[in-house]
Amino acid sequence: MLMNTCIQGVLDTDFYKLTMQQAYLHQAPDVEAEWEFHCRSDEDLSPYLDLLREELDGMHRLAVTLPQLRALSRQAPYLQTDYLDFLYHFRFDPGLLRLGIDKGGLSISARGLQTDISLFEIPVLATLSELRNSVRYPEVTPEQIERSTLSKIAELHRLGDSVDLAAFRFSDFGTRRRFSFAAQQQVLGLLKQHLPEQLAGTSNPLLAQHFELPVVGTMAHEWLQTHQGLNYPLASTQKVALENWVREYHGQLGIALTDVIGIDAFCRDLDFQLASQYSGFRQDSGDPILWGEKLLARLEALKIDPANKTLVFSDGLDFSRAVALYRHFSGRVNTSFGIGTWLMADFGVNQPLNMVMKLVRVGRQPVAKISDSPGKILCRDRAYLNSLMEAFAVEASVRHQVLSQVV
Repeated sequence: MLMNTCIQGVLDTDFYKLTMQQAYLHQAPDVEAEWEFHCRSDEDLSPYLDLLREELDGMHRLAVTLPQLRALSRQAPYLQTDYLDFLYHFRFDPGLLRLGIDKGGLSISARGLQTDISLFEIPVLATLSELRNSVRYPEVTPEQIERSTLSKIAELHRLGDSVDLAAFRFSDFGTRRRFSFAAQQQVLGLLKQHLPEQLAGTSNPLLAQHFELPVVGTMAHEWLQTHQGLNYPLASTQKVALENWVREYHGQLGIALTDVIGIDAFCRDLDFQLASQYSGFRQDSGDPILWGEKLLARLEALKIDPANKTLVFSDGLDFSRAVALYRHFSGRVNTSFGIGTWLMADFGVNQPLNMVMKLVRVGRQPVAKISDSPGKILCRDRAYLNSLMEAFAVEASVRHQVLSQVV
């Protein structure tokens, strides 16, 4: 399965990149966008520029094979025939990427049709991570990866001594920051072998096929942010994005992301119809317990039984944090956990990169997210941020905090 590149194919990505690409193809095929890379770690990545450029220039050779396409159709029957045909003919165009050095640091951006450039996000990050790790951490061998992973598995077993983990489920969300493809493949194999009941799947479609695991994922921040640049009143964009997702998938893929404007704004937009159409909600920033309690209170106010919904937690988790959340919400609502960097990039002797590649513009319109955690803003347009927060009635203290992060 391994090749002489960091990325093994078009399907070596996060599944929600494909589900969103189908929605763009059907609902916004001509929309142009701009993405930018941002490293949150205090590390100079400029020495990897030439290696990164060489790897990314070769991405035009990647394609989906017919056996992979048939398997994907079985994995995800809600992916429609016209989209599968589009995906079969899809090729990355490295000419849409801009790589260089800016202010002494690595600069990466992408511009083009959203249907073309959205899929760059995961391969760019995973490639940079693997190149950097291969140079910086030669001591991370398969033996070290196995020791570290088996230690994590033993930790979950120990946690099970004090709490019933019969309903505890987690998925691999680690592709974008993985140590390497080989490491992710090795770890996933160990998890499937030793935690077959708890491992619910992986967000990587290629590895899901290889290990015969469920593929998991619905939408990312970009889906809701893209609507900020479409022809909708700004205050309605979050709700319209959620409605358009239902229109695309008719109740399937029903986990909604809540933190593009913040949980309070999300709860205000969550009416009875939307709450009924979605099977659950995903947390990706802020205090997870406060987030969950606010959602449960909103569902109860709408007279909807939380026991029929699922809360998905995916922000900086390890087994200890995940089990604590599982215990807190047990008996009130279903829970699931997406665990990424800790499983797929942290092996005890290395420091994973904290990096993102985010949508910053749709057409001529800046877009942004106002997450529930400080430090996750990637927007340089203060006027737009002010307009966005005003449209969604973001409280003054949060506005001040958000604007203080904009240079």
